[in-house]
Amino acid sequence: MVRKMEEYFTCPECGSEDVEIIKERGRELTLKCSECGNIWHVTLPKPVKVPLIISKHEKSFKSEAELPEGEEIAVGDIVEIENDEVRITGIELEGDRRVERAKIGEIKTLWGESLTYPKVIGISIYLPKGVTQSFKVKVSRDEEFVIGEVLEVGGYTFKIEKIKTERKMLRHGKARADEIVRLMGRPIRGRARRSLEIYRGYRE
Repeated sequence: MVRKMEEYFTCPECGSEDVEIIKERGRELTLKCSECGNIWHVTLPKPVKVPLIISKHEKSFKSEAELPEGEEIAVGDIVEIENDEVRITGIELEGDRRVERAKIGEIKTLWGESLTYPKVIGISIYLPKGVTQSFKVKVSRDEEFVIGEVLEVGGYTFKIEKIKTERKMLRHGKARADEIVRLMGRPIRGRARRSLEIYRGYRE
């Protein structure tokens, strides 16, 4: 897990983040806690630039992440780069070997998903006679969907019966769009709680 910079500026005695830098020499810092008066020293890790491939659905972009050497990073961790937050989805070492976690400095390339770009999820509406109408929709990552909720997309009004997430299939409860893969349901007569925007491809 990559440590956030704030963790280096948290008092080890009382946990306060009200910390003052009283001496600085390169990556060597002397810190003082304004709450309890504790003084301690930290050595900031050397930053390493790691190639990063960022996915925005069908589009991928080359970038770099500046990360602390020696720290460990794992699939699922979130790293910050300029103007974006990226969830790591793949770690590649030399020899094109894929792993779930590795130390920074050993990594050839990181792969990740942009968290500032909207989430695209699938919709399956089960029609009579075994016909399925499918859509892809674009939603905010923080948006929640609930089993039993009535939605409209592409002229169809349907009730959610199942929610497929990255980890399991839900038949009751709710989930955030950020973890949803697909919504499934059947058409009904009635008024939808909200309409969903059909995804029509990557747009800057």
